[in-house]
Amino acid sequence: MKKISSILILLGFVWALNAQNAKPVLDFEKKIHDFGSMKEDGGVVAYTFEFTNKGNQPLVIHNVRASCGCTTPEWTRTPIQPGGKGTLKATFDPRNRPGNFNKSITVTSNAENASEILRIIGRVEEKTKTVADNYPRDLGDIRLKSSHLSFTRVEPNTKKEATLDLINVSAKPATISFSRVPAHITISVKPATLAPGAEGQIIATYDASKVSDWGFVTDQVYIAVNGKEPKDSRLSVSATIEEDYSAFSPQQLASAPDIQFRETSFDFGEVKQGETVEHTFQVSNDGKSNLVLRKVRTSCGCTASKPDKEVIQPGESASIPVSFNTRGRNGRQNQSITVYSNDPKKSTMLLRISATVVTP
Repeated sequence: MKKISSILILLGFVWALNAQNAKPVLDFEKKIHDFGSMKEDGGVVAYTFEFTNKGNQPLVIHNVRASCGCTTPEWTRTPIQPGGKGTLKATFDPRNRPGNFNKSITVTSNAENASEILRIIGRVEEKTKTVADNYPRDLGDIRLKSSHLSFTRVEPNTKKEATLDLINVSAKPATISFSRVPAHITISVKPATLAPGAEGQIIATYDASKVSDWGFVTDQVYIAVNGKEPKDSRLSVSATIEEDYSAFSPQQLASAPDIQFRETSFDFGEVKQGETVEHTFQVSNDGKSNLVLRKVRTSCGCTASKPDKEVIQPGESASIPVSFNTRGRNGRQNQSITVYSNDPKKSTMLLRISATVVTP
């Protein structure tokens, strides 16, 4: 009898220990929900996943993370007792997301199954495009595909053409003209006069031989409709002027200049607000022909930089002094200096300066 009592006591102790160490168990009724087909402009849709704590300890959902910003989860945040139920609501915004979708929601908790993945799937039917969708830039009587006309890359001493679509949304003919056009850009509309509801094209040509610049270059031209400029009638025009070295032979590459920097970044550390600090970057030519520094561009007006010479012979070096004015700035600051050169492999190099500006 005494032996049986000892066994029962031992079993009771083991049972109590197991019960104490038991973890909660997160059990979802289903882990995938199919919304089916929905309209892109039909508004946000939602589904609520239900779950039960099938363990022996309170369940706590620590975090719920969706795979994209288009899905917003909400969930039961209070501890759920054994046998209790909770919910997780997933909302999906179909706006600007036509086509099939398959989004995941990762749930982490203190459960035995500490991480679970839910999914919402479906298909978004693309909405019918309006004139405003197709031509978002509003200039009153006319609308444009964009407020930006990009030529992308243009080689020096060459010309390149670019186009931009527009439409007349008024009830009268619209004659388009341009003003304050720089000499290196020619621009017109075809047809010059658009009938009501008619579409046309802005046709522009960029002549890089007339531009004494390198890298990313922007200009502004102004649009007039029937002789009058609408509010904010600027059209931004951009081009990246750089040489194309893709056709260089191995021999040409071997005899080319080779730009090298002793360092490409420098941290001034802590600087008192209002002070101007300076640093000099050293650049050398490890190649076999002259290195030409085409241009040095800073990321903002607070930095100033100009090399002490623009042509560096093989084996020689030059200095690029940089100054940073901290007036009106506070906290961590990061600025960049872009160096354009005729090195075919590194025609664009980025230097960085940083500082922590503290108030006196």
